[in-house]
Amino acid sequence: MTQAPTPTADTVRRLVRSLLKEGTDGTGGSDVRPVREGREHTWWVGTRHVLRLAPDQEASVRRRRELRLRDLVRPHVPVAVPTSVARGEWAPGLAYTLDALVPGGTAEEHDVSAVGEADLAGLLTGMRAVPARQAETIGVPRTAPRSLEALRRMAVHAAERLAAADEFDAARLQQLTPPGAAQLAAQSGTAVLTHHGLTGEHVVVSADGRVRGILDWTEAALGDPAEDIAGLAVAVGSPAAVRAATLAGYGARPCLRGLWLARCDTVIRLTGHLEGRAGGAVGLLRTQLRRAWEPILLERVTDFKEDETEP
Repeated sequence: MTQAPTPTADTVRRLVRSLLKEGTDGTGGSDVRPVREGREHTWWVGTRHVLRLAPDQEASVRRRRELRLRDLVRPHVPVAVPTSVARGEWAPGLAYTLDALVPGGTAEEHDVSAVGEADLAGLLTGMRAVPARQAETIGVPRTAPRSLEALRRMAVHAAERLAAADEFDAARLQQLTPPGAAQLAAQSGTAVLTHHGLTGEHVVVSADGRVRGILDWTEAALGDPAEDIAGLAVAVGSPAAVRAATLAGYGARPCLRGLWLARCDTVIRLTGHLEGRAGGAVGLLRTQLRRAWEPILLERVTDFKEDETEP
């Protein structure tokens, strides 16, 4: 297999000049710089665009599918979905998209206000309204819901190791018992379009706390809506995520399921990093753990009715 080339600033600059017709008058064109150190496949282009380069064939398939999905989602949600101003291949078989920048910071930089929570509720409502058949037609995959009990067992072992490192109180996981995890199993017939990657850096938040856009739809899938509630718990905190999901019409079961998915995930991820088995910035992982474990009013699995149904 031929190794994919590594994009450089010169590679990006030449591509941008050809796309934006820059440099023909002798000027230098837009500044280009990686969005983050070590992320050589995503670049800021001036102050108005972002260039995303697929690193391999599989990512290229997801990039092309994302373009169709964004057009499908856009009419249903109240927040901005990125718009592509150019697309093509930056190397043989490797796709790129040049997107207009969605103005604002991220959920890592700004807290979400009460009105911003309503924006998130509109996002979750709109995602549920996207026709599943149309999403499947453009190639969005279906994913099976995860086993919360299997995840709980992994998190219990990880929490013990975090406790030994004085990073976490392992007793907190005792709130989720095996019977509780069974109660929070995903219900049949509840699959919806999910973003499946609602990290803080993908949630665009303005300085006044409004949610202005959602970035990077490459991991979208038809599946468990609790996964997006879990993503929001990690991105903006559990109370805000649960309030937004409740405003969107989700009941206690998916809210609690999302809460515990997020809590188990963050314990496992931080343990993996501290033991050298996973990457990521340790400060961010600790922040995500703290957000997921913020208390909410509805903490106990027994607080919801067994016959509760979802819309």
